[in-house]
Amino acid sequence: MNRRIYNHTKLEYMFKANVIRCSLMKLVSFLPSATEILYELGVEDQVLAVTHECNYPAEAMTKPRVIHSSFDPQKMSSQEIDNKVMELVDAGKDIYIIDEQVLKKANPDLIVAQGICEVCSPYTREINKAVTLLGGKPEVLVLDPKNLDGILENIIEVGNKVGKQEKAKDFVIKLQKRIDYIQNTPKVSRPKILCIEWLDPFFSAGHWIPQMVEIAGGINGISSTGDRSRKIQIDEMISFDPDIVILMPCGFDVNRTLVEYEKLLENNKWKKIKAVSRGEVYVVNANEYFSKPGPRTVTGLEILAKIIHPDTFRELQIPKQSVQKIDSE
Repeated sequence: MNRRIYNHTKLEYMFKANVIRCSLMKLVSFLPSATEILYELGVEDQVLAVTHECNYPAEAMTKPRVIHSSFDPQKMSSQEIDNKVMELVDAGKDIYIIDEQVLKKANPDLIVAQGICEVCSPYTREINKAVTLLGGKPEVLVLDPKNLDGILENIIEVGNKVGKQEKAKDFVIKLQKRIDYIQNTPKVSRPKILCIEWLDPFFSAGHWIPQMVEIAGGINGISSTGDRSRKIQIDEMISFDPDIVILMPCGFDVNRTLVEYEKLLENNKWKKIKAVSRGEVYVVNANEYFSKPGPRTVTGLEILAKIIHPDTFRELQIPKQSVQKIDSE
């Protein structure tokens, strides 16, 4: 039996509960996906500051930046980024820096943050520091989705907090219809899919990605829905014997991943993976459609469906430059 991702009884309950009418609430986003949700709900004028990674919609890039990275990952390889993050974590130093002046000027009533990953976005340490700087004033809404269910629930939670309950409900219903279409469309097969979230060292994709693979009609055997991403060895990948490999390094677009992929070709073991030898390797725009647990993960689901079952979803439209198949060597 097909299972709906979002239970409408639960939706109605959340919609009616904890209603806050706050048309003048001052908002700060510590999370790109939260920024997307706030804009979708039409409260962008109340958003007074965002992070350095909030690039969608484009208008969000004009907002003051309250969070900055303590280093520039754009000039570093995957291995260098991983080494730098581990160095900072081991030393107890900040990965993210709060702009105290911007934060105090915004003086928010509500900070929307995340509790998923201390590497991906500002985490507990930064949240606590921000609240302390503001004298304990702001309320903090922590979003911690582990699957598509949680992502849709987050939209309702944010809608409740900012007084946009109806708009949030309508938006979730639209997203659910798109999910239902992918889930309920018959598939002729279920190939084994390996989604890789980091290339050096290798990490398997976790959280909501395994569920997306299953809904799109594939078998995700390396990790389970809700699990954190984890380091994996290439021998484990060879043993899994995937039919398709999908590269989605966290925060990378297609072009950035293609640059990193060149180094992979130097690894003879990589070429022993069945999908690699058969030319079934795909690169997706992880930064836009997979890494951030917001509304556009539903577009990511549609991209996966097109990759896994191209004939079945031939008519499904996906964004340009969202995926590229790598030519076999």
